[in-house]
Amino acid sequence: MSTPARTSPRPRPKVMTLTPAAVARVKSIMSEKGPAVAGLKIGIKKGGCAGMEYTMDWAEAAGKFDEVVEQDGARVIIDPKAVLYLLGTQMDYRTDKLASQFVFDNPNQKGSCGCGESVNLVPASKDKLAAADV
Repeated sequence: MSTPARTSPRPRPKVMTLTPAAVARVKSIMSEKGPAVAGLKIGIKKGGCAGMEYTMDWAEAAGKFDEVVEQDGARVIIDPKAVLYLLGTQMDYRTDKLASQFVFDNPNQKGSCGCGESVNLVPASKDKLAAADV
């Protein structure tokens, strides 16, 4: 009696992608931080005049339920509570005359405050969740 061949599950799509500029900046900062840093952790918290804010911090390790996005040597760790709000997001790093900062092109963002510090986010739709198999 032969056993059926095992097939590996299809790979899950990334919750977020990074532009080449974001990859370069994350890698640069990670190299400065040294081996104690596992990646840049991204989250969402309530606050600001539009209702929510993106959070970023350095993580020493990925948590059990964190999503890890690795792209061209850059590692971004996503807090599990933020996944529904970040699905389909592209992270960029932009420099202009007055600032250098990470910028999120998020399809789940429905608005932002005038100062740009907080955003109005809604969870990803059921269709996006089904397509992403999250």
